[in-house]
Amino acid sequence: MARKTGSHSDITGPKIRAEAQRLFARHGFAAVSMRQIAAAVGVQAGALYLYTPDKEALLFDLLRSHMEELLAAWEAEPRGAGARAALEQFVRFHIRFNLTRAEAVFLSYMELRNLSPENFAVIEALRKRYETELEAILKAGQAEGAFLLPDTKLATMAIIAMLTGVNTWFREGGRLSRETVETIYWDMVRKAVGA
Repeated sequence: MARKTGSHSDITGPKIRAEAQRLFARHGFAAVSMRQIAAAVGVQAGALYLYTPDKEALLFDLLRSHMEELLAAWEAEPRGAGARAALEQFVRFHIRFNLTRAEAVFLSYMELRNLSPENFAVIEALRKRYETELEAILKAGQAEGAFLLPDTKLATMAIIAMLTGVNTWFREGGRLSRETVETIYWDMVRKAVGA
């Protein structure tokens, strides 16, 4: 395929990322070739290498971008006063942010094994930064006497797993609205931390 008339790097680059993410999420990283990505974008396979050195670099870029966007969005969220308000904000934020990025979340959990040790370490560090945000809220709640937790690290992992699990079953237009799901999950998390 020849380059499409009027195609530009600011259009093609994001399209490559979007199609790679869609294909990786649907078929798995190992099953998708650069040729398939190129065909989905409408360019020759060789053109992809103008945007990424290889398939793993493309996956790494997708995973890193997702985590950086997550961290930046959380940083911009208002926290409210006290650990309880901050925890509620975290719960609602996590669900709201990730439900609009189901493919990125899926890749973040299922395709880490395809990264080199160096790339894995970068993604793991970004994930730990996000986990540390929640653990800091839980520790603050302990210090305030607002939460009763035997282990904040374990609670952090359990809460994130529970919240991320919404992506596996939630469907827009289903029985429950996003707002209702956020409220129910906040109530479950509140009870889980003894608040």
